[in-house]
Amino acid sequence: MRTTRKSSRPRGRTAAVAITAVAALGVSLLAGCSKDSDEPAKAGGSEGDGKGKITLTVGTFGVFGYKQAGLYEEYEKANPNITIKENVIERNDAYYPQLLTHLAAGSGLSDIQAIEVGNINEIVSTQAAKFEDLSKAAGVEKSNYLDWKWAQASTSDGKTIGLGTDIGPMAICYRTDLFKKAGLPTDRAEVGKLWAGDWSKYLDAGKTYTENAPKGTTFLDSSAGLYQAISNSASERYYDSSGKVIYKTSPSVKEAWDLAMEATTGKMTAKLKLFDKAWDQGFANGRFASLPCPSWMLGYIQEKAGDAGKGKWDVAAAPKPANWGGSFVGVPSAGKNKEEAVKLAAWLTAPAQQAKVFAKQASFPSAPGAYDLPEVKDAKHEYFNNAPIGQIFADAAKSIPTLVIGPKDQQIYTAITDVGILQVEQQGKSPAQGWAAAEKEIDNALDQ
Repeated sequence: MRTTRKSSRPRGRTAAVAITAVAALGVSLLAGCSKDSDEPAKAGGSEGDGKGKITLTVGTFGVFGYKQAGLYEEYEKANPNITIKENVIERNDAYYPQLLTHLAAGSGLSDIQAIEVGNINEIVSTQAAKFEDLSKAAGVEKSNYLDWKWAQASTSDGKTIGLGTDIGPMAICYRTDLFKKAGLPTDRAEVGKLWAGDWSKYLDAGKTYTENAPKGTTFLDSSAGLYQAISNSASERYYDSSGKVIYKTSPSVKEAWDLAMEATTGKMTAKLKLFDKAWDQGFANGRFASLPCPSWMLGYIQEKAGDAGKGKWDVAAAPKPANWGGSFVGVPSAGKNKEEAVKLAAWLTAPAQQAKVFAKQASFPSAPGAYDLPEVKDAKHEYFNNAPIGQIFADAAKSIPTLVIGPKDQQIYTAITDVGILQVEQQGKSPAQGWAAAEKEIDNALDQ
């Protein structure tokens, strides 16, 4: 998963950072090599037709892995008339406003444009007319994508404006050495059983850890990551299916907030802010024993914990399936090479290509057809005690609910985590005071 978004792979800030980290890392995956029968589709206007060469531009934020996995080169080789140029802006918080500006102007757009999951609802709701409908495009099969991922990029009348790239299925990453010292099991199957089916059981394990914690360590890194994981495991969170804002009465928000506050007041967290320098240092210093861990987080942990952490980290199933992060690619209708761009977008997001990106970048596929390919099915992560990450994340991905995403999801999330939770965790405010501060921030963002 590319890094450098803020918090959507994480979403916004977090996503970007996370994705870039994975890319920079070159996560070591021990995967089998598969025979790929999904050869690049031949582009129209190929060599010798007198039309000349076509340059297709792909606009992304952070590292999507297509170039790194050799996909552009592979496509160009099969289509000598096509040259692919990638236009990269490192962070989504800089990329997305530019995308909206270019869409409004109808110019300055790449032939293919990436869209972060935190922005997909707004694009579908307000910009769908400015994108090509990919639902019936040649080479695109709805069955190739997870149902909930396909639904996120589709309008109510059946138009699909984006094809899913990666997703962020959830697991729990944990330190085996610290778990052992605190009297908790270390085998990943036994660890997963501790909290199977219930996020509150995860905190039960946290209580046991806290009572026996090795000096200077806590069970969790932060309450914000816990909140994100729990709230993402529901189908409705900040909005209901009709588009109504429901965060104040949402059962999933209440559960996530209450458990986050229980972790905070129970002294289970290191009180760190996600993706801050101190959080990064916490990995290197062994300051916390576990954290909710979407697939892209593995590369981030490996980078920040470094060689000293190799073999100490492992991966277990999360209490409930959830998604944290992911993106799409769409084809703007104002582009110069729409027909060829659609063919390339379809090919890049096909199961075989998603498997290749996973093998190179650890960006977990949104195409379930990739899960049975050796690059995914047999993937193990050496740094994490050879955890079978392909199997763990594929199992999680298949059961993720279709989460309703609204136009102000990012603002609501940020207010709850960066205002409400941090006031309790770092400033000593009460949970009631933290929630009131978050609510005020959200109401301002929603003009209420």
